[in-house]
Amino acid sequence: MLCPSVQADQTVPDRVDFNRDVRPIFNEHCVACHGGVKQAGGLSFVYPESVEGVIEPGSASDSYLLDRVLLPVDEEEHMPPIEHGRALNEAEIATLRGWIDQGGEWGKHWAYQPPAKSNLNQAEDDQWSRSRIDRFILRKLRAAELSPQPEATAARWLRRVTLELTGLPPTPDEVDAFELAAEQLGDVAYEHAVDRLLMSSRYGERWASVWLDTIRYADSKGLGLDGRRTIWQFRDWVIRALGADMPYDEFTISQLAGDLLPDPTMADLLATACHRTTQTNEEGGTDDETFRTEAVIDRVSTTWQAWMGLSFGCVQCHSHPYDPIEHEEFYEFLAFFNNTTDSDLGNELPTLAVPVDTDDYPLARELDQQIEQIWKGEWDRVNQLVVDGSHWKPVSDLKLQTNNNTQVVVSHDAGIEQYQTTGTVQRNTTVKIDCKVDPSVSKITALRLIGFPKDAAKALVDSEWGFLVSHIDASVLASDGETTKLEFAEVISDEPDPLLDPNDSLNAKSSRGVGPYSRIHYPRTAAFLLKTPVALNDGDRLHVDLVFNGVELGAFPLIAHRGQIAVSDSNGFTNWLDDEDRVANRQTIQELRNKRKAIASIPTPIMSQRYEPFSRPSRVFDRGNQMTKTDPVEPGTPGFLPALSDQPVSPQDARLAMARWVASPRNPLTARVAVNRIWSQLFGVGIVETQEDFGIAGAAPSHPELLDDLAARFQDEMGWSIKTLLREIVLSSTYRQSARITPEALQIDPFNRLLSRGPRNRLPAEMIRDQALSIGGLLSDKQFGPPVFPPLPGGVWKPFQGSDKWSTVAPTDPNRYRRTIYTYTKRTIPYPVMASFDAPSREFCSMRRLPSNTPLQALMTLNDATFVEAAQGLAGRMADHDGPIDQQLDYGFRLATCRSPSETERAALRELYNESGDDSQAAMTAVANVLMNLDEVLSQ
Repeated sequence: MLCPSVQADQTVPDRVDFNRDVRPIFNEHCVACHGGVKQAGGLSFVYPESVEGVIEPGSASDSYLLDRVLLPVDEEEHMPPIEHGRALNEAEIATLRGWIDQGGEWGKHWAYQPPAKSNLNQAEDDQWSRSRIDRFILRKLRAAELSPQPEATAARWLRRVTLELTGLPPTPDEVDAFELAAEQLGDVAYEHAVDRLLMSSRYGERWASVWLDTIRYADSKGLGLDGRRTIWQFRDWVIRALGADMPYDEFTISQLAGDLLPDPTMADLLATACHRTTQTNEEGGTDDETFRTEAVIDRVSTTWQAWMGLSFGCVQCHSHPYDPIEHEEFYEFLAFFNNTTDSDLGNELPTLAVPVDTDDYPLARELDQQIEQIWKGEWDRVNQLVVDGSHWKPVSDLKLQTNNNTQVVVSHDAGIEQYQTTGTVQRNTTVKIDCKVDPSVSKITALRLIGFPKDAAKALVDSEWGFLVSHIDASVLASDGETTKLEFAEVISDEPDPLLDPNDSLNAKSSRGVGPYSRIHYPRTAAFLLKTPVALNDGDRLHVDLVFNGVELGAFPLIAHRGQIAVSDSNGFTNWLDDEDRVANRQTIQELRNKRKAIASIPTPIMSQRYEPFSRPSRVFDRGNQMTKTDPVEPGTPGFLPALSDQPVSPQDARLAMARWVASPRNPLTARVAVNRIWSQLFGVGIVETQEDFGIAGAAPSHPELLDDLAARFQDEMGWSIKTLLREIVLSSTYRQSARITPEALQIDPFNRLLSRGPRNRLPAEMIRDQALSIGGLLSDKQFGPPVFPPLPGGVWKPFQGSDKWSTVAPTDPNRYRRTIYTYTKRTIPYPVMASFDAPSREFCSMRRLPSNTPLQALMTLNDATFVEAAQGLAGRMADHDGPIDQQLDYGFRLATCRSPSETERAALRELYNESGDDSQAAMTAVANVLMNLDEVLSQ
């Protein structure tokens, strides 16, 4: 007997909608056991092909699914099992029956379908709508029997929109001018005001802070000692890109793969620092490959959340519980990022010397390209000789020793003798090789070292620490005892642009040099070319000292554990060294480098692709454990979304193809997520409340047709222009509403999800501080540059003052009053204003800031040094204003609120002033402090 535990309305719609009616039933009752993680009995209610086996489309009575659901609750095979929750109620059963009888069609989740422009027309009796946005809002309001609020006053709207677009309040003069223009020109005045604000140099700073939350930007490394990272030029790039209204698709591609564009600019390369903001751990003894992999995983999760609004991180360990994303697909996507050259080391390589002055970008990039092009041509010529096996003869009869307790033995590979370390190796090891040269070699023009992993097969799965030949000494020992030292002129790496200079191997004092830095998967080669050939006679022996002084993270010697030495007598190496064109090219390269060094630049971490022959292999991590790698994978995107490309994609260009896929109109998520993020900034909550999750478990959109319409037009009509999108929203009647709430709206629309009134939200942390400085007349106009260090409460920085000193800027230095976006951002100790107002610490991607209201916030705005100085500044502005005390108080009130006080408010201000003592400055400061802490001032 069926005994549903909950009774409900059994009405079934004429047409059951899978996403609206059926999927919620599966999510509530079924996916815990039959989802993406656990698939009991091989059944998953995440994948349609799995469910096809338990329903008979068109006949609910013949469907196994209904048979199990309709069993008596106390029977063992009843679904869902009683221990897993309540039985389906009658309405839910009726819905499933109706769905199956109507064909059992599986509906694709709304967010995974391409957004489409709506054909919604303006109603004949609609006198309110100014834009397409308003028509969608009005339809929902009328359906809920609500009406829009009247317009906000011109001054209130101007304050709201100025704060939203620039992060700063308007001045009294701007308010006066706008009120006059609005009275005379009407809507045209609003359009002119928005156009002026969008052109403001402050616009980029305001909207950059939103993106920097998302992309987890910080000026520190995060883990371990959380040391400083010089990456502020990326922050400036974001400000400039948004200020210039870079199309969002270009903005996306530049950050994800700007280095792989056909002809990348300096700005394109700098943009890739976006994914160098991951946390690194420079503590001694940590494994750089572990934390490099963690950084790559973070890049995957951040890319999905920031651009596509999906919680992709859980797929690292198992298939997605709700969305059709399989475990292996996480690692296919990870493969896009797995072949960048960065590691988890303190030196932040690779870095780009980014000019301080953006006017120098074109020249600096041109010089870099010229140097690269000339050297690549020369490297190609000589590398053909290096890789040609016919030019080399392996040495034999090896006699081995080291300068310390590191043990080496002779082993063989394909009949060729090589040295091999055994046991533990020490730091600063020199492997000394005494060997015999093949009798057919009459002279030596070059030496070659091939360094191997200890375990070649295992290294393809789990890389080993690499090696650096920090110096090489070699000599020929004649049978009569005479020694001839080999003088080397050039060191050739097996990649054209290694992270470290191979010629450092010729410097006896260097700890760097040629070699695979910092990990090794494959055998790696280094060739050492002699200045002049050295003749060989029968009986001569070769002595080679390979010096390995490189150490990483204080504990890991960078030594080649297995190595083969070969010699060459080819004249090709000598001819290349002596070639007039090579000599001229070398001179030209040096001249170009000198010109490049003359351009003031800052090394900034960027993304760079590994040389393709040494690409890292990518594999699935069993249950997300990187220590247990299983099947190999190639770069790919999840199957539930459109394919990556219609054309084959080369491994070297895979990340660029992925970036273009993310920013493609074919991707149904990217535009929706971007539009929703912008909407949430303006209205306090997105059309989809869960900005970080557009998946099946996320919140449904409050206005799905509006979101799709905006997303489709954002890509097409607006050309991915964020400013165009913002302009349409802030000029809408929806945005122009008063924030006042009626009793009816409070009951029906308490959280303003229907937009029955205008937005009124607490300002974010940066805006609260910047507004205070602006009202106080202290805000600096200076833009860009290194992070600054405004005042901190005593003791806050004490744990790090020794290793990462906070040098508070003096009151006479304008840097003390720079906008908050330029404040030094340390992950382990966030700037107190940011922390008190619950801004994210930037350790991970943050899609939204949750509103909060704690006593610490009031304590901060009343007592923090910056706010006290701002109040003193406002007091000074009030005191300097012409007129009697009442006019001065009115002026301060207008500076803070952008409106004139009422008679009641004016009387309260005068009373406060009179009660604050005989010291007029102190009294005015007390009034200023109160004004700056009004709820009206701290809110939108």
